[in-house]
Parts: sequence; structure tokens; C-alpha cells
Amino acid sequence: MSGFRMSGLFLLTLGAVTACGATSDKPGGQSARTSNEFNADSAMSYIRQQLAFGPRVPGTPQAVKTGDWIVAHLHKTADTVLEQRWTHALKNGKTLPMRNIFARFKPDAKDRVLYVTHWDTRPVADSDPDPAKQGMPIPGANDGASGVALLLAVSDALKKLPPNVGVDLLFVDGEDWGTFTPDVDVLIGASYFAEHLPNAGYRPLFGVLWDMIGDADLNMYQEVNSAQAAPEVVQKVWGLAKDMGYEKYFIPQAKEAITDDHVPLIKAGLRVIDVIDIDYGQRDASGVVTTSYHHTMGDTIDHVSVKSMKIVGDVAVALLR
Repeated sequence: MSGFRMSGLFLLTLGAVTACGATSDKPGGQSARTSNEFNADSAMSYIRQQLAFGPRVPGTPQAVKTGDWIVAHLHKTADTVLEQRWTHALKNGKTLPMRNIFARFKPDAKDRVLYVTHWDTRPVADSDPDPAKQGMPIPGANDGASGVALLLAVSDALKKLPPNVGVDLLFVDGEDWGTFTPDVDVLIGASYFAEHLPNAGYRPLFGVLWDMIGDADLNMYQEVNSAQAAPEVVQKVWGLAKDMGYEKYFIPQAKEAITDDHVPLIKAGLRVIDVIDIDYGQRDASGVVTTSYHHTMGDTIDHVSVKSMKIVGDVAVALLR
């Protein structure tokens, strides 16, 4: 059993930016250039709408409303919208409702590209410098909302101009729930998807996880796990960004290994890389982050920019043309 069901307009449960000046026949064609196909203003509006719901912590009414909103939007753009719903048993013995959302363009196409983001927000701001705020759920303007906004704006572009290949947009739940050292109750949705693929032979041409991509001070280094597991995908993305004039932001240098939603997908045999700006915060003159907004109450809309959304959105759409 694949773990999928077709979604209705809102709920079905499962038991327990720019037209490129020229395009190529295959995704990632190097003839792509910046365009107006990806609408960064729309992407920013999608960030604001998520923030208006409040923190999207699994099991809360805010998460339910946000998930319904994502599904409703995708029903207007994608060919098929599916959901995975299950109950996750936490390490402490409690349970948590989980919900992955999976939108497909050209669902019958054999050649496919997978885009992934997480739509939940961290339940505690445990990295906040103010101890009084460390138990609060983060706003998640960048860590959560920016990736969702990116994929929704990509879906808008694909609605206007369908892709030549099949495209899957996966919104996973529970990425940020637990602790990362050690890894307990994190990457929940991605791990579930890896164990319940759409079919046994599901192997996209390549996949990209888009996470924390709206940082106003954008610096996208190559992630080490990605470079080791799927170096050709890393080169495809960073090479295309360079051709589009975005080399300043997509820095062709491996920096660190990051525990993120691509890891369980890689372990499942999918060639998925992580596009992430982990250095989210204020920098000094030497480029060192002196004030981090990651997992803090400072993860707010004023630290996300339309320029960054446009840069990453242009690359995300061009990869599919």
C-alpha cells in the first residue's frame, strides 16, 4: 500500500518566474535565463498568509488551517493532489497527527522531478537568546513559510505553462518537531514518505529540497550530504544558477553537512539535494553570523526578502524547463 489517497477540496484522511527566453527538452537545460515566470510578490504574499495563521505546529488548529489552505491552493494549480495522513508515535510515548501533501503535474509522465519543502514550524524557540522566549513556537517566516511559498509560486508558474516532464511537489510535516542532537522525532514526514513512496519503482530524475531560502542576506553554499550523494544534481543546480547570473548567491563551495529532509530520501535511493541557507542572521564584516534567527523568535517577515525569493524562484522554475 502506497500510503496515498486523492484529496478532496480540503480533507481526506489516511488510516493510522518567468517564461525563459529559450528552453531545452530536458529539465535543467542550460539555455534558461531569468524571466518573469516566477512571481516573487505572490511568494511573499504566501509567506504572509502562513504567518497570519500563526505557528504551524503539528497537532494545532493553526496547522490544520494551514494544511487546508495549501491543499486548496494546489487544487487550483496541480493536476492531482494527494495526502498522506498518519499518527506518529513520539519518543515520549505520546502521539502526534501528521500530514504530508503531494501535488503532481503530468502524473502519468515517467520522467519526473521532485521538489520538497517542510510546512511545519518548530514548537520551541530553543535557540533564542532570551530564555523567556525559548519555550515559545517560532513564527517561521523563513524556516517553513519561505519553502512553502516557493513551491506554491512554482505551482502557479506550472499552471500557466505546463512542464515537459512530470513534477511532484511534496510538502512534508514534522521536520522540526523534536531534537536534532540526537535526532529524535525530526524529519518525520520525509521519513514517512521515504517508507511509503507513490509506487515501488518511484525514482525521479532528481529531487531538490528547498529550505530556508528566503533569507534577506542570501548565501547558498553546497550542502555536504548532497554533494556526496548526488553531485551531478548539485552541479546542475549551481551551474544553472551561475548561467542565470546568480553565482553570487549560489556559492559553488561545499560548507557543512546538514540534517534535513533530504537525508531519509537519499537513504531510500532518491537523488535529492538540499538547497538551504543555514547561516540565517546578521553578519559582521568578515561574514560571520553574529545574531542568528534560526530557531528563534527573530524568524520574522522582515528578515525575508522578495529579492531572495525571486532569485531562488527563478532557479527553481528554470530547472523544470
